[in-house]
Amino acid sequence: MGTLIARLTAAARSDGDGGIGGIGDIGVRALKVLDAVGGAEELDVVVEPLKRVVQGLPLGRLRGVLHGRPLGHPLHPALVQVPVGAWLSAGVLDLVPGSERAARRLVAVGVVAAAPAAWAGWVDWAEQPERQLRTGLLHAASVATAIGLYGASWVARSRGRDGLGRVLGFAGLAAAGCGASIGGHLAYRQAAGANKAEPVPHLIEPGWHVLGRVADFTVGEAARRMVGEVPVLVVRESSEVFHVLADRCSHSSGPLSQGEVADGCVTCPWHGSVFRLSDGWNVGGPATAPQPRFATRTDGDGNLQVRLPDAG
Repeated sequence: MGTLIARLTAAARSDGDGGIGGIGDIGVRALKVLDAVGGAEELDVVVEPLKRVVQGLPLGRLRGVLHGRPLGHPLHPALVQVPVGAWLSAGVLDLVPGSERAARRLVAVGVVAAAPAAWAGWVDWAEQPERQLRTGLLHAASVATAIGLYGASWVARSRGRDGLGRVLGFAGLAAAGCGASIGGHLAYRQAAGANKAEPVPHLIEPGWHVLGRVADFTVGEAARRMVGEVPVLVVRESSEVFHVLADRCSHSSGPLSQGEVADGCVTCPWHGSVFRLSDGWNVGGPATAPQPRFATRTDGDGNLQVRLPDAG
């Protein structure tokens, strides 16, 4: 723990980006601290057992719902709007005389609504890479602090101690704001929850691309080829039927070509996302976005060619 504190202190004291000064310098220092958290291996003593616990929960099909697969994107960011909105509204009402009852109810709504949002967040968190796991732990700690403070605020208000309730509420709002900032760092700087396959259409040149001789591909086996700078997965289903998907998993860029091919699907070897070979659709695991799929054909020379369906 002492090593971790020393690491974060050093990051906070390091020069920003050349002396930007003022608020900008504070922001840069905070950013450097968050980057240091991502590299803090000392946190793994907590991260690893907690990750195993979350992954071992018997959630069944609910796990896919919590990931947000039916929505096509993570569910957690949508769910957090309810508690954050309720708490922010309570803070506004705390500044309006005679609004004590309404503010108390909004605090209660926020505390209750935080539970499903936290569940979705934990399920997503457990399927992230190391740096995101460590940063996510700090995010969860900030949010847990906010929930605890708002819970205490709810109790104080219910007992008629509205002044203390307001103080605890504003402290909770500060903690929630801190957690939201760390969540933004996770989503935008560390790309947690983002579709890692989205850039593929922008990297592929229009037209048909040769992947190799048809004879070089074995029926039922995964093969990896390149279309320009983009790796693709090739699975030969029969003598004339080929399936070609972007190789890097949309969830966390895992190599699908190293995964298991069975029952018309491929399973990512990193986090278990399952994609249908015929259309790239995500049918299982933590991935919320499908894989880009390529149209195929063979030419007169016996070569397999591919292109994106919408490419000219």
